[in-house]
Amino acid sequence: MGKEYENDILYHYTDYQALDGILRQAQLRVNNVLNMNDAAEMRYFMDGLCDAVAGRLEGDGDHERAEWVRELFREELKKEFFYSAYAACFSLYRDDAAQWERYGNRGRGVCIAFWGKYLRKMAQGALSLQTVFYQDDMAAHNLTGVFYRLMKRKEKLPDAEKEPDIKKAMNYAWSCSAAFKHPSFSSEREVRLVVSPSVKEFFDVSPCYHIAVERIKKYYPLDLMDMCQKAGIGLEELVPEIIIGPESTQSRSILQDYLRDNGLKELAERVSLSQCPLRRSLS
Repeated sequence: MGKEYENDILYHYTDYQALDGILRQAQLRVNNVLNMNDAAEMRYFMDGLCDAVAGRLEGDGDHERAEWVRELFREELKKEFFYSAYAACFSLYRDDAAQWERYGNRGRGVCIAFWGKYLRKMAQGALSLQTVFYQDDMAAHNLTGVFYRLMKRKEKLPDAEKEPDIKKAMNYAWSCSAAFKHPSFSSEREVRLVVSPSVKEFFDVSPCYHIAVERIKKYYPLDLMDMCQKAGIGLEELVPEIIIGPESTQSRSILQDYLRDNGLKELAERVSLSQCPLRRSLS
């Protein structure tokens, strides 16, 4: 995440169960990117990167290396679940109709605001705060140049498993893919707190599982109190505002009582009602 966003407020649109987990239990869940509504984007990124690198090699007339690159990425994509990242998603947009519809339980949920400057301090080790980028043509992406140069400097086709520089570049590519979305989502202005559990030396949080009626979901619970302590702040300092959704039946007074009774008196004064004119059709 660039420093240009560090003083911005980031908005997390969600439901009241998640609000309870974040504020009362002081846990921020990061969910598998493959389970999100843009689940194919990691693969889309890797496919696009592969085509861009191979295309550049083919432009040099180096068809043998181009085919080697395609085979390298075909094998790598078989490891998609192992490398799949987990993320909590935020938007730079406050009280936004599209965000309410897609992520705020169709306007019946709640929006929790977070200070970007504090989230940035918390993003250490396996955690990173990444601005989502929206790009269709991968030819100009910096990783295309990285892989191209790695291929060109080898006198013969390398054994990827024995090449630490190639493995390092591939790990970085998987990390970048977690903060990539198709350009059709560019209006969201999304920022993600991303965790890469495959980097085990920097991440020792045990996974948890949510058992729903239709499926089992895997997630990692981040300890917000510990994260706040490391950033030198309290939980209430992290959250500047809570917005009740435009279609929510939640009473502002009861939400304020809930916050006070859970030791969040200052936060109770920062509850507001959405002014978004979101109205679903009655069909």
